[in-house]
Amino acid sequence: MPDIIHLLPDNIANQIAAGEVIQRPASAVKELLENAVDAGATEIKLIVNDGGKALIQVIDNGKGMSETDARMAFERHATSKINKIDDLFRIRTMGFRGEALASIAAVAQVELKTKRAEDVSGVFLQVENSVVIRQEPVALEGGTNIAMKNLFFNVPARRNFLKSNAAELRHIVEEFIRVAMAFPEILFSFVYNSQELYHLTKGSLKQRIVQVFGNSVNAKLMSINEQTDYLNITGFVGKPETAKKTRGDQYFFVNNRFIKSPYLHHAIMNAFSELIPRDSFPLYALFIELNPELVDINVHPTKQEIKFEDEKLIYAFVQAAVKHALAQFSVTPTLDFELDSTIQQLDAVSKPITPEKEAALSGKQLYQTFTQKNQAHFIEKRSDLKHWKDLYPELRSENKDVVLPGTQNDLYTGKDEAPKEVLEMIQFHNTYIALQNTTGVLFIHQQNAHERILYERYLSAILNKPVTAQQDMFPATLELTTSDALILRELLPDLNLLGFKLELFGKDTFIVQSVPADLVLGNVKALIENLIEQYKHFSVDLKVNKRERLLQSIAHQNSIKAGESLSLKEMQVLVHDLFQCDMPATSPGGKPVFIEFRKEELDKMTGR
Repeated sequence: MPDIIHLLPDNIANQIAAGEVIQRPASAVKELLENAVDAGATEIKLIVNDGGKALIQVIDNGKGMSETDARMAFERHATSKINKIDDLFRIRTMGFRGEALASIAAVAQVELKTKRAEDVSGVFLQVENSVVIRQEPVALEGGTNIAMKNLFFNVPARRNFLKSNAAELRHIVEEFIRVAMAFPEILFSFVYNSQELYHLTKGSLKQRIVQVFGNSVNAKLMSINEQTDYLNITGFVGKPETAKKTRGDQYFFVNNRFIKSPYLHHAIMNAFSELIPRDSFPLYALFIELNPELVDINVHPTKQEIKFEDEKLIYAFVQAAVKHALAQFSVTPTLDFELDSTIQQLDAVSKPITPEKEAALSGKQLYQTFTQKNQAHFIEKRSDLKHWKDLYPELRSENKDVVLPGTQNDLYTGKDEAPKEVLEMIQFHNTYIALQNTTGVLFIHQQNAHERILYERYLSAILNKPVTAQQDMFPATLELTTSDALILRELLPDLNLLGFKLELFGKDTFIVQSVPADLVLGNVKALIENLIEQYKHFSVDLKVNKRERLLQSIAHQNSIKAGESLSLKEMQVLVHDLFQCDMPATSPGGKPVFIEFRKEELDKMTGR
């Protein structure tokens, strides 16, 4: 029998490595930018075309490479950062594994121009499928200019998994900001499809944060500067009013390397507890500096997940630093109520229940009385809503003459008459609408119901005919961050169909000419900003496409909210319109709209 184990060819081995290192265009951007930083560059320019699929180019004024080093840079595990194994535990540079250029050259067509200051001429290399196909001298001032074209041109299956250009661009922007945030002393520029998206001049960290997030955050930043023998923590945290419903403005750096750490994020959220809603996230850019030997950054190919020697200690330091900043800027409450110490001494608090005690208690009659099945208010979960039309036969009319509600402030635009089915119903907790049907009682969540109504209305508008728009006499000017402006540009075609008319006015500025006619004109700027935030919130669901996310966002933004008082007429219209929907049982986000309690179930609960 012949031997069956053999070494992989270099080009295949490099493609396998590329699967770990170069997952999408943004991965290549990260590697190339970090190489430019390590080269000592003071000016770095990123050029991207078509979501990074056609071109990713990084130009820097760093120290450049010799002809031999340029050739070696494309070999696997070739690096200038490590000479002996101990060097792995003292790493302070960005790229060090020696896999980036080899991986890029395995899945893209690469052109490299580089020159050291002391050399007369530079070198030009053209690499394809991990093979140098062209090499020649080139005139160059100094530094490195590397371009990768046609990403995954030789791995079509991988290329098919890439998202739209707009989606890939957002990931590239994320990686660009992470590197630029860590090195405010370097000038970074970013040109996309011949348009400059970012021009970040050299300056302080605060200036860099303001350049990225806009002037609106300038007065809302709290500085952090904690120096200890174990570590140093510096950076900025946004005041509670900077908190958003979506993640994205949170940055952790360890020894100037961006990391993802849900554990340390939890420390910051704890520091902000009771200052912001539970589902909100504050802005922060924190830099932790400590001995590299106390950190293991070699646990993941992207080096964004790391391990600390003592995680609990780091957690305590971070939480204390943020609390100190909040107190220093008079954000935290001045009153501090402590729990009565005598309560802590009680056995019920200090001594947990043992299995023996639990077994003894569970056999007693009093315990049995309060088990779930014996509770008078126990309700069995119902999942059978297939025959929802039978729940409310009074509303199965084909009559469509009731105008769909537009916003919480105008449920009856254009109509004064009540719907034909005038039914008795009641609202409680300003959230639920209760009404009797032929078989029992329905409880309808007003916000979930209205979101369903609006969603189907907007969907119909996009598929059939555009919504009528109303023009504002004084068009609003909307200034956004670059990342939010990219999202809004992507949404413009569908927004136009829904009655929003926005015009680009400069790089990241829009003029809002009109909004849907059924919206009450008010703070249009806040409406659009909230719409973008909602869109980002819904975008975490990968099963939902761009258009569905947009419709869910607008429906949520304009819906009647829980806690709003409704008149009888408003409740009647809402219920009527709900049961004219194609899918009234769930909200666009999949939440239940109503629960039914059948009479026989109520009888059973009350022992009748």
